[in-house]
Amino acid sequence: MMNIEKMTPRDIVKELDKYIVGQNEAKKAVAIAMRNRVRRQRLPEKWQKEILPKNILMIGPTGVGKTEIARRLAKLSGSPFVKVEATRFTEVGYVGKNVDSMIRDLVGISVNMVKSEEMEKVKKRAERIAEELIIDYILGIRRKKPVNIFEMFMGQQKPPEVEQEVVVENDSRREEIRKALRSGELDEREIEIEVEEAAVPMVMMGGGGEFEDLGIDLGNIFGNLLPKRKKRRKVKVKEAKKILTQMEAERLIDMDKVIQEALDRAQHRGIIFIDEIDKIAFSGGTGSGPDVSRQGVQRDLLPIVEGTTIMTKYGPVRTDFILFIAAGAFHMSKPSDLIPELQGRFPIRVELDPLTKEDFVRILTEPENAITKQYKVLLETEGVELVFTEDSIDEIAYVAFDLNQRLENIGARRLYTVMEKVLEDVSFYAPDIPEKKVVIDRNYVRAKVENIAKDENLSSYIL
Repeated sequence: MMNIEKMTPRDIVKELDKYIVGQNEAKKAVAIAMRNRVRRQRLPEKWQKEILPKNILMIGPTGVGKTEIARRLAKLSGSPFVKVEATRFTEVGYVGKNVDSMIRDLVGISVNMVKSEEMEKVKKRAERIAEELIIDYILGIRRKKPVNIFEMFMGQQKPPEVEQEVVVENDSRREEIRKALRSGELDEREIEIEVEEAAVPMVMMGGGGEFEDLGIDLGNIFGNLLPKRKKRRKVKVKEAKKILTQMEAERLIDMDKVIQEALDRAQHRGIIFIDEIDKIAFSGGTGSGPDVSRQGVQRDLLPIVEGTTIMTKYGPVRTDFILFIAAGAFHMSKPSDLIPELQGRFPIRVELDPLTKEDFVRILTEPENAITKQYKVLLETEGVELVFTEDSIDEIAYVAFDLNQRLENIGARRLYTVMEKVLEDVSFYAPDIPEKKVVIDRNYVRAKVENIAKDENLSSYIL
């Protein structure tokens, strides 16, 4: 991950160019928004509280890169990121997902992100502890543990006089096993290890969605009261290393510190991408029915975007400094159909261009994760060398563009359906192909998709 604090808006756009073709206005807008976050952090606290993020509204058809721009921006900056669809939410009082849940999802992602980072820091130490535990299991040594009175009462721990500590064998024997362990000689050996299982309270089995919406974590409350059960598992040493390293790393990290950092990161660096916002736009009507519910969702969304406090199972979260990026095609409605208050909370508007055939050619070849590159590395695992000629790329782009013009325009996603059809036989027969170099040219592409592409009824189902 690059240091976002040292990156200029131009640098950010340059990084986004590696994965997204065109859409320079949208890239420029998100780059400025991200740089303004860095600028805000450098200000005195007095000014930090005053400067709020300028939320962005992206307008453009499906498949032109709206989601990918937001996702890549979050990955580039190391920000917690969540994508939600506006159509999943319902007005308060209706059955459905509450708009507050997007903040809880963001915090959950932030906690997992910080937890992973902290566990990575203690990984070496956890590996050493796991190594000693595996040696103990191999030697049959059972370490004496502190007596837990509650566990004894629950019948999950034997009385102390029954616990016997086996005499540890001499260091030379341990060193011999350690050496074999590190060299991988014992990887396939099966051992029995002890793992912890959190007790699941019965109340949770009936569902806890309502409590989750209120920011109450019943699993955590009851899980901390009830003891963790021990379970013995027979696994290979290779797997035991992973399991025990994970367990020990979780013990070594300070979860209170993790949660505090995660809350701060979600509040000040979080990015929420609200897709299909045009579907909840109010386009007039009779004053009853679906439009009322859509307008209700907008009004529920408004305080979150404006800035409010949402209760989560990890603690309260302020939404003032979260960056909201909304997107929609706006085929059947327009941005002005949103309620005025919500419109004002998305002051930056960028229109994304529909993709041309030339854009498709670039998408197939230029990005670091281009589709052609993906298929090449996939088939390399079977020993097959896949070669795309220039005319084949041009033909695939033409077919995809033509289908978008004649059928529903789904943008770059059409390339995946066309590519899959072109390479269907190669992918199927790859393990058995005697000639390991396969050249895809214009004639090959036409042979695979031409008949289907010409038949509009057929192509609407297959491509």
